[in-house]
Formats: sequence, structure tokens, C-alpha cells
Amino acid sequence: MRLAELTTLRVGGVADRLVTASTTDELVDAVREVDDADEPLLLLAGGSNLLVSDEPLPGTVVRVATSGVVVESADGCGGVNVRVAAGERWDDLVARAAAEGWVGIEALSGIPGSVGATPIQNVGAYGQEVSQTIAQVRVWDRYGQQVLTVANADCRFTYRHSAFKGTDRFVVLDVLFQLRLGDLSAPIGYADLARGLGVELGARVPLADARTAVLDQRRKRGMVLDAADHDTWSAGSFFTNPIMSEPAFAELRGRVQSALGAEVEPPAWPGEQGTKTSAAWLIERAGFGKGFGLPGPAALSTKHTLALTNRGGAAADDLVGLARQVRDGVQDAFGVTLVNEPVLVGLTL
Repeated sequence: MRLAELTTLRVGGVADRLVTASTTDELVDAVREVDDADEPLLLLAGGSNLLVSDEPLPGTVVRVATSGVVVESADGCGGVNVRVAAGERWDDLVARAAAEGWVGIEALSGIPGSVGATPIQNVGAYGQEVSQTIAQVRVWDRYGQQVLTVANADCRFTYRHSAFKGTDRFVVLDVLFQLRLGDLSAPIGYADLARGLGVELGARVPLADARTAVLDQRRKRGMVLDAADHDTWSAGSFFTNPIMSEPAFAELRGRVQSALGAEVEPPAWPGEQGTKTSAAWLIERAGFGKGFGLPGPAALSTKHTLALTNRGGAAADDLVGLARQVRDGVQDAFGVTLVNEPVLVGLTL
């Protein structure tokens, strides 16, 4: 089987071996077998955060297909603790949470992929991040050959990052979420979402309404998977929003105003780690508008410049070439090097 059939970008060659793990024990056993044989390993679940080479892939692909959603405790004061297997579809969990009155992940509706991937990159959208609701992550430590339970504080969550990202040491087995109980959402923290709901920022709305509004926003941006819509043949946002030091942001402001006019201010959201700016804004101002690359097989989404899309028949090299063109164009225009969010397998940017 070509991995193109298992990834949302619909590219990827044939693996030497593909193993599907349906239980946690099978997942651990499969990983141990590959490690004992000293073979290359690729873990794959939803396939929504991968850009895989079309060349034959050496080693073994372990497909994470574990399942299980267990309510470990629930009470009116402490909320609900829910342990979820890594292979569960993320949006299925969010839909259940909205139906059950579990508050805290409703703004993360419509995000493709599996539960096990969410702590790795600290998935976030519309004012929420999974790190706000994760109590602990249970992982298989490939180096120590043991199961570890990692508390939230030890996950080292930051913007789109965690202790599990950028290393092949850990395999996520399940995640324990600590959610509040209630009928109303967490405070709405995103302006477009508030406008869509017709409420002020900080307002709470019925959970079902919040989920519907988030799905509407994501569909407008081509960020809800739809086989008939090539704008959704993507890995979601391909670049993360840059977080910059004060001097670096001052330099960016100077370059923007030199190029675009003294009255133009780049987007800025100050935070503890630095000032975050908008990758999409930089991409557009560097000359890469929606649909850039059309009518080629790889192009920016016609709905959102952060998504690199397969228009049908694109090769992995086409997508990497487009990503490189956008990254280098932003660097040349504004001196900012964008960082890819999807994991590249057998490819370099």
C-alpha cells in the first residue's frame, strides 16, 4: 500500500512493511520488534501532519489504530477525567465532548488526525490548546524500554511544541484529559469566532453552538477534510506563526514599513515567549496570495495561504518545492524564516 492512501496530502511511497496496531499492547510490541531489529520506524495514525517522499520507504510503518475512551472519574466539582487511546480520531472525541457536556476542547473542532498526535505538537486553534486540558500523557519510552506516565508540567508544552516533538524517543499510548462539566463553552477568545456567534469576546455559548461555529470557520478556510474539495487536500497550516524576540520583531517592523509603507504594522501578539506574528500575513505580503501555484498540481489553498494543497496528481517534490519557494520568499522579503509544522519523511526543506 502506498502511504499516499493514508495521508491527507495524498502523497507517499510504498513502505517495506506496514503493521497495524489495534491495541496498546500490539503497538508496544510492534515498536519493540522494529527497534530490536534495528530497522527504521515511522509511526502513522491520521496522516494529517506528514509530508512523505514518493520514494520507497525503508523499514516499517506502524499504523496506530488503537481505540478506547474511558471516563475515569466525573463529579460536579472536579469535572471529568477521560483517558483516550492514541489512535482515536480527534474530532470524534471533540464531538462526544460537546454532546456530553465536557468543556475545554470545543474550539479544537474539525482538526484532523488522532488523539495521540495532539500533545506532540500541542494542537491549538481559536484560543484553545490541548495543553490546557491534558492532565498526563502515557508513552512508551523506546530508549528505556518502559511505559512512562508524563504529567502536564513535564510535557514542557509551548506554542506548537512539547517534550515529545523533535525526538523519536516516545510513542504516545494514551492521553488523560481533565475537562470541566457544563453546558456552556469556555470563554470565546477569538475575534472571528465571536463575530460568527454574534457575541462579545469572552462570552460563553452553548457547547453545540461553539462547535458549529468553529466548524463553519474552518470550512471557510478549507481546514475541514472533504474529499471533493482540493483545498482540504493538505496538512493544515504548513508553517507555524513565528515567535520573535523584541529586537527581531523591531527589525521585522522596519522591513515591513520600508517595503509596504510607514503606516503598515505587522500583526503582533506579545506573550511570555516573545511576540507572535502571523505567518499567513507575511506569506501574503511577500507576494504569495491564495491559490498561488495554480494551475499546477501543488498550490496554496484558494481559501487560506497557510495551507499547501495537492490539487490532484501532485508529487511530494512538488509540495516541497512550493513550500521552499514560499519560505525563501518570506525570508527574502522580511528576514523571517518560516518553520514547517508537518513532519517531512524522506524529504528536506
